[in-house]
Amino acid sequence: MPLSIIRDDITRMKVDAIVNAASSSLKKSGGVCSDIFNAAGESQLQNACGRIGRCENGNAVATEGFALSKYIIHTVGPAWQGGSNGERDILYACYRNSLTLARKLSCESVAFPLISSGVNGYPNEKALRVAVKAIGDFLLTDDMEVSLVITGDTGFSLHGKRHSSIQSFIKNNYTETHHGKISQSEFESLRNAIAPNMQSGKPQSAGMFDMLDMVRDGSRAAFARNTEEARRVTQRRLEEIVGRPGETFQQMLLRLIGERHERYPKERNADVWRRANITRGAFSDIWSRQNHRPTKNTVICLALSLELSLDVTLDLLARLSYAFSPSSYQDLIVQYFINEGTYDVHVINETLFEHGQELLGTKAV
Repeated sequence: MPLSIIRDDITRMKVDAIVNAASSSLKKSGGVCSDIFNAAGESQLQNACGRIGRCENGNAVATEGFALSKYIIHTVGPAWQGGSNGERDILYACYRNSLTLARKLSCESVAFPLISSGVNGYPNEKALRVAVKAIGDFLLTDDMEVSLVITGDTGFSLHGKRHSSIQSFIKNNYTETHHGKISQSEFESLRNAIAPNMQSGKPQSAGMFDMLDMVRDGSRAAFARNTEEARRVTQRRLEEIVGRPGETFQQMLLRLIGERHERYPKERNADVWRRANITRGAFSDIWSRQNHRPTKNTVICLALSLELSLDVTLDLLARLSYAFSPSSYQDLIVQYFINEGTYDVHVINETLFEHGQELLGTKAV
């Protein structure tokens, strides 16, 4: 996938180029730099670096990868000095210059460590945010598979306004799944909530049918959390939720892409799949393979790329019988960002990674 965030040993990555968090002297130092020198062959790599001499903060140079990969790209990250000495700009430049160099070397895949987060003291959360931003910006115009490899012992402190808001949203919306037959009176209550539109002959939203399916499955918890939702749904303009009930998923997606292109005429289809953090092949499969059924993960990525409202996202998911679950932390976090009007898949993935959840457009290891 275009950008993956994983926990692993960077020296085990099978990619065209591995990025080294180097010192300005390009000599072997501690942390991930030491691991890379050892895996590549210390003497050979040190001789290659010696022929280059130096690399200044934010810049990037390349050597042969020897036993490790085709290339090793060396970049020098900033030391943390409180954040007011241009550290962010230098760190952003490390990623941007490394990716630009990888492109010149015709690399199709690159693996980065979390630059400056170790001995240089850059706070992990801030370092991750800069990395995701820099790589995400690059991938909006360039095709490359990029892995951001976090060492297993790297921790993240979940704090700040955003994390507090997310935790509050999850607390208010999370429901543990448990089962039990519902009573006749509970069923009557649900039926009465839906009945006005059933009797009127109006088209029904997928959410209503899902609730009836839950009743049939005997899920007391699902019933409890959706009875009020049924009342709320009936108060909406159903045509806004259902849209065109005869559309298939592919037809609805094509229409939504066309509507976005009308608003932003200079956009291309490539912009859609790049923003979605999916490959060109995955996007092409939706149109070219008969009866192709993309994963729920892919559908969510496309909805975010098109900046769809929560209602329209739910409708798009329902075209393939998918839905958001109140028992899924991943689904709740995605819903939180949609409600906040934040559609950047990479920003959402940053939060999903910090919460130990599966990422969008890729899988966390």
